[in-house]
Amino acid sequence: MFTPLTYAQLLHIAHRSSAVTHPCACLAKPFAGWEGLPVSIKESQLRETGSLIAAEEEDLTLDEYHPDGTSYWSEKAPIAPQFFPYNRCKVCECVDCSRVYLRYAEAGAYHIEQRIRSLDPALMVDVAFEGVGRA
Repeated sequence: MFTPLTYAQLLHIAHRSSAVTHPCACLAKPFAGWEGLPVSIKESQLRETGSLIAAEEEDLTLDEYHPDGTSYWSEKAPIAPQFFPYNRCKVCECVDCSRVYLRYAEAGAYHIEQRIRSLDPALMVDVAFEGVGRA
């Protein structure tokens, strides 16, 4: 289990990841928004390097942060670590190219789907959950 990353640590990792320019098999899709983890990416290709999970699951909010009218699926949705689904994410790095992704398991009524999104520093926002209106 990893100690939750601070916003500053996550932002540093995001900038490092965005500087990677060479091609890699992990780029099967751009993963600009949330996607199901494709079978083209092998589980062994992504190594967990950190976590954004700062509490027990039942204590984590399901509220999302969309001040500009984006949605969960939007490629422009902000990455707000204290809000859903980011507060349930593991930080994973491609072992081949060092690009970094956010991952979590979406539990549906009849299945669990692994979701993945690129860690884009341009979309990151440092906003606390406390005192913020519901999105």
